[in-house]
Amino acid sequence: MRAQAAILRDPGKPFTVEDVSLAPPGPGEALVRVAGAGMCHTDMLFRGLAELPMPMVFGHEGSGVVEEVGPGVTRVAPGDHVVMSYDSCGWCGRCLTGAAPYCDEFMARNFSGVRADGSTGATCSVGEPVAARWFGQSSFATHAVATERNLVVVDRSLPLELLGPLGCGLQTGAGSVLISLNVRPGAGIAVFGAGAVGLAAVMAAKVAGADEIVAVDLHASRRELALELGATRALDGADPDLVAAVGQVDHSFDTTGVPAVIRTAIAVLRPGGSCGLVGTGGEITLPPTALTGRTLRFIFEGDAVPQEFVPRLIRLWRQGRFPFDRLIRTYPLDAINDAERDSASGATVKPVLLPGT
Repeated sequence: MRAQAAILRDPGKPFTVEDVSLAPPGPGEALVRVAGAGMCHTDMLFRGLAELPMPMVFGHEGSGVVEEVGPGVTRVAPGDHVVMSYDSCGWCGRCLTGAAPYCDEFMARNFSGVRADGSTGATCSVGEPVAARWFGQSSFATHAVATERNLVVVDRSLPLELLGPLGCGLQTGAGSVLISLNVRPGAGIAVFGAGAVGLAAVMAAKVAGADEIVAVDLHASRRELALELGATRALDGADPDLVAAVGQVDHSFDTTGVPAVIRTAIAVLRPGGSCGLVGTGGEITLPPTALTGRTLRFIFEGDAVPQEFVPRLIRLWRQGRFPFDRLIRTYPLDAINDAERDSASGATVKPVLLPGT
């Protein structure tokens, strides 16, 4: 079918909105009319990699309405409102034990930009293949072909255009706190980086009943927002004595991927504490004693199963306990380069593209 999509043809150049032709949904797939698509730091990070197939459509925090389903699809139907999350095979040992973020095929299905069989899923107006399977969706478009496994059906009364970020960034931050780190009532946690993922972690820590929630960021506006969303303290990341300023906590969570920040996140842990990483950056070197009695791990998608965790976040939002909508600023699809600029500068915490406007 015909659609419009924000296409990246060169890693060093802006997106261009163009007409594309999408292949019909195949076995296990569904065609979704996109209502909104969050712009995640992962999109911005990977769009600069020359190794990815170009031209390509990014976007992996989509939400929309199912318009058509492929053969064998039974869990979604035309008319369903859905949030699109990450893709997984469903049959490997990790998937069968509820650890789908660590699916044997996770990298191929989510970071390649193409289907598992190597097909791109779309062509441009002159018939050139366009990679349109980023995270099994490529939702920077008016329509996306997603997989049944990465769709979460949601209530039709909800503000559908705002829900896409629940499928990745917000799921990652909140899941890392509530599932991966298993923050308990009375615990202390330091969150490094108060972007969308970090602020989701702050809100989740408040939900978990943490007594001390320290948010660390370079932007004063984001530190202020973190305090409004549940942080008990907010510190400037440029503080030369940041370890002492944070003090000792039970958990730490780094969203920046900056090696020096990661070392600080580990240094503030009490013995027996745990540090979760989600940001990708340079290599870090640590003496073994830095991990004495401590746990360090890199987390995908907050260890969450979307069909269980996204509805949980929506329930918390309805209760007023996870006000993720405060992070969002919307942009029409043809303003995608403005959204990227505002996200990179820190002016917008979570841009959401509205392809229908």
